[in-house]
Amino acid sequence: MNEWLTIILFVIIGLALIYVELLFVPGTTIVGIIGFLLTAVGIYLTYENQGTTAGNYVLSGSFVISAIATYFSFKSKAWERYSLKGSNNTKVNDGYALGLEVEMTGVSISDLKPIGKAEFGDKTYEVTSPGFHIDAGSKIKITHIVGNRITVDLLNN
Repeated sequence: MNEWLTIILFVIIGLALIYVELLFVPGTTIVGIIGFLLTAVGIYLTYENQGTTAGNYVLSGSFVISAIATYFSFKSKAWERYSLKGSNNTKVNDGYALGLEVEMTGVSISDLKPIGKAEFGDKTYEVTSPGFHIDAGSKIKITHIVGNRITVDLLNN
């Protein structure tokens, strides 16, 4: 009787760990591997201690229990609560250049080599020069705004 209890515990705990792996810990992790090993040990112990007939019954029963559990988990839509239902339609830095206009003047905070930081009004922006170096502290003006890309040029005094 003790051997049967051990076998049943190995198989049930192993199958439970496999389903915990599938439902709660997606990916191949140690939980699923341990579950598979426990189930395999339970089936092996049945063949070893109880004979081929009992081993075949436990093996078949494990497959049947797995198939039934998989069927009901899909039928009950248990997987839907883990699926993504919405989508993210926003963009990074959406509205970044809002309030800026072509010909607006500002000051470069860092060297533009050709990308750097500049201040327009009270806000700091990442800006691009048309390919040449602009020193920090230089007066600049916006020449182009395309999306979030702000192109500046040295202001002629």
